[in-house]
Amino acid sequence: MKRILYTAGMITGLLLSSCTSDFNEINQDPNGFLPEEVSAKYFLTEPLFKLFGPDRFPYWRAHLIHADRYAGHFTFGHHGSWWSDGLSYAYNAGYTDASWGWLEGAFGGIDNFLKLTNEGGQFENEYMYAIGLVTKSLFYQMYTDTFGMIPFSEAGVDGIVTPKFDSQAEIYKGAIADLDLAMQIIGDTERTGVGIDDVAENDVYCQGDLQKWKRLANTLKLRMALRANGAAGDDFSANAINQALAAPLLDDASGSVLMPKDTEITQWSSAAYGDIWHNFGGLGSKWTIGKVLIDYLRDNNDPRLAVYAKPAAGGDVTFTRPAEGEAATNFEARVNYIISLLDDAGADYSATGVGTDEVTISLASGQYIGQPSRLNGQTAPYANYNLFSTPSDMVIQPKMSGNMYPEIVMTSAEAYFLRAEAAVKGLGSDDAQLMMEKGIVEAMKVWGIGEGDAQTYIASAPLADITAGTVEEKLEKIAVQRWIANYTDGFEAWAVVRDTGYPAELAQGVSDLVLFEPGTLNGAYPQRMRYGTNVQTSNGSNYQTAVSAQGPDTQATKLWWAN
Repeated sequence: MKRILYTAGMITGLLLSSCTSDFNEINQDPNGFLPEEVSAKYFLTEPLFKLFGPDRFPYWRAHLIHADRYAGHFTFGHHGSWWSDGLSYAYNAGYTDASWGWLEGAFGGIDNFLKLTNEGGQFENEYMYAIGLVTKSLFYQMYTDTFGMIPFSEAGVDGIVTPKFDSQAEIYKGAIADLDLAMQIIGDTERTGVGIDDVAENDVYCQGDLQKWKRLANTLKLRMALRANGAAGDDFSANAINQALAAPLLDDASGSVLMPKDTEITQWSSAAYGDIWHNFGGLGSKWTIGKVLIDYLRDNNDPRLAVYAKPAAGGDVTFTRPAEGEAATNFEARVNYIISLLDDAGADYSATGVGTDEVTISLASGQYIGQPSRLNGQTAPYANYNLFSTPSDMVIQPKMSGNMYPEIVMTSAEAYFLRAEAAVKGLGSDDAQLMMEKGIVEAMKVWGIGEGDAQTYIASAPLADITAGTVEEKLEKIAVQRWIANYTDGFEAWAVVRDTGYPAELAQGVSDLVLFEPGTLNGAYPQRMRYGTNVQTSNGSNYQTAVSAQGPDTQATKLWWAN
């Protein structure tokens, strides 16, 4: 990617330095670039990787602090953490502004690529334009599902500097229309062109395979339509679902759309979890894996357990009752809670001094134990880091030092799980159990787990069986499988919880204030992120109109499609 971005930077420099001259003339300059040396593909790479692998600032503040923890996959708040696990549940303008700024800013590169490749653009190419439309829809699904109403129909329109905020229903309709247009343009075409006009390796999602882009577009259409299905005023989802089910989706033949992590450019251009884990330094920057995720994996003998996480280090941990105050009063409650977590996990441990002022827990190493989400600052000293599982080496791998996890754009597993959901709801003609099984195989394939191990899991795990039970019980299992499969894609995993209400342990929020942090949500589950503070002044009138239509600008305000 380093060479690709360098070329893009050179062309960008030419464009910026020639505002008053025609770009075609620059192309003909023998001291510059020849026509056969320039292409819109050099403007594609950055918008793609910035959407799913941005620089360290938003990767830390948007992904790790917000989405991954709202999803319940990662937790702070262990005894040595710099951050309470109430962080982000208690609103913080700086962290939220970083999230808003990243997504608001990501639109510019996408919009620029669309204008360059559209009819009459400097690099007119209808197939590249189709890629841009799909990317725009990926962007808007993430953006609106994070904040709710946002600028869409007037965004990027020349002369409009304060665009209106569109409703989620309008955004979903518009994004699906863009996806339909992209699929129509692509048709049976396989590449965007030949030579310099083939996006090839500059396309870090599909490597220039237009038919894979088409399947990606249709799978995104199915996801959005199913999410919209049943929402107030929904008048389009049923038709969109049926259309999507009748056309090619991502499957076991096409494979998933994954973005390999870059191994050349720095964390200041495209980051990874390892850049935070290793470069921040010390125990304070480390985090653990959420209890709900570890429980589902461990209790169902899921082979992804050892790929997603490492076992707790174990060892001896001693807790001593403080002399006075709240901490002394609730000492026993907090110690007993930690012991109950070990019991729930079936852990091999011993505890001495229970019921006295000093309790020692001795935990055998090599066991998978998850840390509950949202532990408050008073409980954190009892949540010893060595008692809980941490991310696997592949997830926290430093750059340029070994195999790293890929960024999930859209998996073939997602397509199968969506087909299973549709079938359970009486939409389409797929066999729900077969789709469930295929989804599990594809989900495990992303993490290098073979079909044999996947089939063993399918044959034995109750979580993989939807042949019996009520409709709601079947939908719960599908939702949980989707949530597990979206590990490291916190934004989509968080959306699954809000849309379906599963896993219920997360969606129900917290109520025991001795143990947990209620935040500014009063214990409720976060439904959205607040708008960035800058938009309240830069586009204040439209911001106020959006708040009046959508509800208060708080984390508790449910989105249009939320359960």
